[in-house]
Amino acid sequence: MDILSIAGIVLAITAIVGGNLLDGGNTAQLLQLTAFLIVTGGTIGAVMLQTSFPVFIRAMNMLRWVFVTPEVNMEETIEKLVNWSQMSRREGLLALENASEEEDHLFSRKGLQLLVDGNDPETIRSVMETEINVMEANELQAAKVFDAMGGYSPTIGIIGAVMGLIHVMNNLADPSKLGAGIATAFVATIYGVGLANLFLLPIAGKLKALVNKKVMQYEMLMEGIVSIADGENPRNLESKLQCYLR
Repeated sequence: MDILSIAGIVLAITAIVGGNLLDGGNTAQLLQLTAFLIVTGGTIGAVMLQTSFPVFIRAMNMLRWVFVTPEVNMEETIEKLVNWSQMSRREGLLALENASEEEDHLFSRKGLQLLVDGNDPETIRSVMETEINVMEANELQAAKVFDAMGGYSPTIGIIGAVMGLIHVMNNLADPSKLGAGIATAFVATIYGVGLANLFLLPIAGKLKALVNKKVMQYEMLMEGIVSIADGENPRNLESKLQCYLR
């Protein structure tokens, strides 16, 4: 569980609601179902129109990463690579076949299989680089869905504000209906700007950072497996991989 994400959301909401209360406002004034439906429905609808179905579903699945961060243990990965390097020097590359079958990480398993199959280092690097590039492109594309939402949300909020003002103008003869229309207008703007800047854009930024961290782990795996194919000394390999931790 990512405590920082939860703390950030709580702090942002507390600051806005608390500031409103300190200014003599009422929390109920910020709760407008009409404005909420306009902003959220319009934003999601616009993004669905822009995005393909697989990318949209991938983005929704990645949303949980904000609160449950995927485990990327660089130290453990280095330890594995050094062990594989030592094993290959003692017993030959074919000794890594059992390690490949026991490996849960699909990318690591693929790299080990390339080693066991006797591919040269350049072929291994080419295959693994392609895999990394495709993974990075797919996951960044999904993260950008939240970037797009953050761009649409304030504009949809303005649409909600204009709709509220139109409602006000149509009911100038009935003062009892003016307050609700004006409230919807201003609250829709708050929802649009707040949703974008407090949630959607930060979520996009966090997902991109997590994708970059995942890519770094994959690049480290690639460098380690290519070095094993080159027959590099395990100690030199460990020293080189330690650079990724800095």
